[in-house]
Amino acid sequence: MNDDATLSESALIDGEVVRELADIPAVEVISRAAVMLMSSAAEKLGLGEADPSASPHLDLDEARRVITALAGLVTASVEYLGPHAGPIREGLQSLQRAFRESSEYPDAPGAGPGEKYTGPVY
Repeated sequence: MNDDATLSESALIDGEVVRELADIPAVEVISRAAVMLMSSAAEKLGLGEADPSASPHLDLDEARRVITALAGLVTASVEYLGPHAGPIREGLQSLQRAFRESSEYPDAPGAGPGEKYTGPVY
């Protein structure tokens, strides 16, 4: 089978048919991107471990970048998210608070990751 035929056929991943991007509603693409960024930030904050400070994945510099990207995405697309906006915003704020709690020297309110887009998170 050549690569062109492989790319044009429906593929199966974890038992689900992968849809063409053109067929996926924008709100779903945005929501999936937000969930992926949230998951990445949580891992980089060590939140998957009983003791986040001992996590081998703890990387506050990387977490800052991912949280800031998430804040930009959420702020730019909030009007399109409908009922998904509230939970996504709450998740973002939780990550921003977790970042502040994980930091040895916390940023001033308004200077934390993504806060230039969301406003200060306390």
